[in-house]
Amino acid sequence: MVEIKTIDAANLEVFSEVLQSLAATDRDITVVTSDSRGSGKLVPFGQKYPDQIVEVGIAEQNLVGVATGLASMGKKAFAVSPACFLTARALEQIKNDVAYSDNPVKLIGISAGVSYGALGTTHHSLHDFAVLRAINNITIVAPADNYETAEAIKQVAEMHSPVYLRFGKKTMPANLNATGSDFKIGKGRVVQEGSDLTFIATGEAVLPCVEAAKLLEKEHNISCKIISIHTIKPLDSELLLAVAENKKPIITVEEHSINGGLGEAVASLLFQNGNTNKFKIVGLPDDHTVSGSQTEIFNHYGISADGLKNTALNLLSL
Repeated sequence: MVEIKTIDAANLEVFSEVLQSLAATDRDITVVTSDSRGSGKLVPFGQKYPDQIVEVGIAEQNLVGVATGLASMGKKAFAVSPACFLTARALEQIKNDVAYSDNPVKLIGISAGVSYGALGTTHHSLHDFAVLRAINNITIVAPADNYETAEAIKQVAEMHSPVYLRFGKKTMPANLNATGSDFKIGKGRVVQEGSDLTFIATGEAVLPCVEAAKLLEKEHNISCKIISIHTIKPLDSELLLAVAENKKPIITVEEHSINGGLGEAVASLLFQNGNTNKFKIVGLPDDHTVSGSQTEIFNHYGISADGLKNTALNLLSL
């Protein structure tokens, strides 16, 4: 039986709480931060387990190197840093020290996507799925709600291979599937059943799909299926191919560039397997990103209830 939480919180807060609970009985749990324990919600972890946290300062390449060394010696190393810097400045270390050398580092990209809002492009991570998908031997996970986050951290802690987890900053629902469902890395999660159109989304972009589906049902009697693809790599090909069998339109939604992310991964899978469903990728366009809060940026690019409703109606030619 899945335990359903009822209090919404930022996924990062859930990450911190679960990591603290694991560290209480597992001294191999070790956190490495790059001046990011505050933004990573890890101050309580450091206070409780000062011998299980390492601060390297603003030095992301060193962060990955230190975490790699710890992981190579049997520690369950969590390297925590803003996603924009972790997956750009330290990309070579991720590629060579972690993935190529098969060290089971748990790379935690915080404040991902456009979470930093008005700080702009320098602090946005709209490239991380794309660059990491192109690297062999790394699992990519972006939880949608508190439940997925908690289960992901528990499973990742026991993985013996490299993994990247992506978290935003805003408060997210405790559980987008009110009845609960099993979570397993590498397997998509059906948030809601439907028959007219399918939303396939990841991370904090799943919630706007749920809100859009409510509008479509209420205003147009359109039934939408919603799938949380929390694991970008490896994709749940079995579930995605099964979804496409009804020949109904598919919309992918992500807080990432439309280039190289979830949408292109799903499109490649489906169309290489002969599917011809109407298909639309919703994400950030290949252009200079507008400035504003995460919500304002989402609204501008149609990653919102109204925006996705209109995209669905256009795809359905209604």
